[in-house]
Amino acid sequence: PMADAFKAIMVSRDDNKVQSVDVAELTVDDLMEGDVVVAVEATTINYKDGLAITGKSPVVRRWPMIPGIDFAGTVVASDHVDWKAGDKVILNGWGVGEVHYGAYAGRARVNGDWLIA
Repeated sequence: PMADAFKAIMVSRDDNKVQSVDVAELTVDDLMEGDVVVAVEATTINYKDGLAITGKSPVVRRWPMIPGIDFAGTVVASDHVDWKAGDKVILNGWGVGEVHYGAYAGRARVNGDWLIA
């Protein structure tokens, strides 16, 4: 259902390595693997994210990518032993926004081991 859709900032490259930034409409099924889904409530514009979006430096190592290397939010679904729906969590690092879809989206699906309370 459309109610499950959310917006995400997607950085892409064409065959000539020309970078573009778009707002995409995604569902959780479009996200990368992970055992916890988080509703992203806050993120930062980190220096690395600025580089990723402008393409000034090779921060993004997998294309396309949702930037955003940190977030705070609420768990909406979890198969991880440490986390349950409703938990407030924070993530920083772990290649998120570089090789794993990051925080500039309504939802993030990540490895529960990467989260802290």
